[in-house]
Amino acid sequence: MSASTAFAGLALTVALAALTWLASLRRDDVSLVDRVWSLLIVGAGWVYALLTPEVGARGFWMLALASAWALRLSLFITWRNWGHGEERRYQEIRERNQPGYRFKSLYLVFLLQAVLAWVVSAPFLAGVAAARPLNALDGVGLALAAFGIVFEAIGDAQMARFKADPAHKGQVMDRGLWRYTRHPNYFGEACIWWGLWLAALAGAGWAGAWSIVSPLLMTVLLLKVSGVKLLEKDIAERRPAYRDYIARTNAFVPGPVRGGGKGPAP
Repeated sequence: MSASTAFAGLALTVALAALTWLASLRRDDVSLVDRVWSLLIVGAGWVYALLTPEVGARGFWMLALASAWALRLSLFITWRNWGHGEERRYQEIRERNQPGYRFKSLYLVFLLQAVLAWVVSAPFLAGVAAARPLNALDGVGLALAAFGIVFEAIGDAQMARFKADPAHKGQVMDRGLWRYTRHPNYFGEACIWWGLWLAALAGAGWAGAWSIVSPLLMTVLLLKVSGVKLLEKDIAERRPAYRDYIARTNAFVPGPVRGGGKGPAP
């Protein structure tokens, strides 16, 4: 694909992010960006498809899976956060960047997320126009992406049900998928992008290998930036039972419960 096609995708992510920033000013809630994050990524993918003369079966399946992921995640986050105001992590960013944060948030949060989403959309840029017929590597990649979508959705649903029960207040969720990984939603999301990259590689060959920047970036974000590291930086201090959970449960990749699952009740 041409550079103009790539920058058209960037233009869309920037435009959507800027509109969300305007909405955030009205509500004093920067965490609105989380509701559109997935839509920024898949939106860029659809731009690439619309600017491609002919999109084959590979591009269709890549975009279909990504669209299902993006819509579900956006609706889930919107439902989860509805009526709760700005999330704590964004409140901390707001406090660190006063005065003038209302304008600063445009580039500190929204435009940054727009650029990151554009980078994550790289497999679509490499894959939707690829002319090679579907092959075994496509099957592996698309299956991995589908698995990731389902795994993430199940993890989110299990956590939502757990939190909805008042009897669980103050407890640590260590049931279902959360018994085998402390972040099944993040693991599932990483699988999605590694799978879509494999599909892009299957179509474009080594000419599309550069799009590995997408799953690499997403994995780093999930593990080291906005995901595991950020959420767990002080959780053991605020919730001592979480220390036991950490001791017996993998952080990311699912694995057997250490110590036979024994330990203080969460």
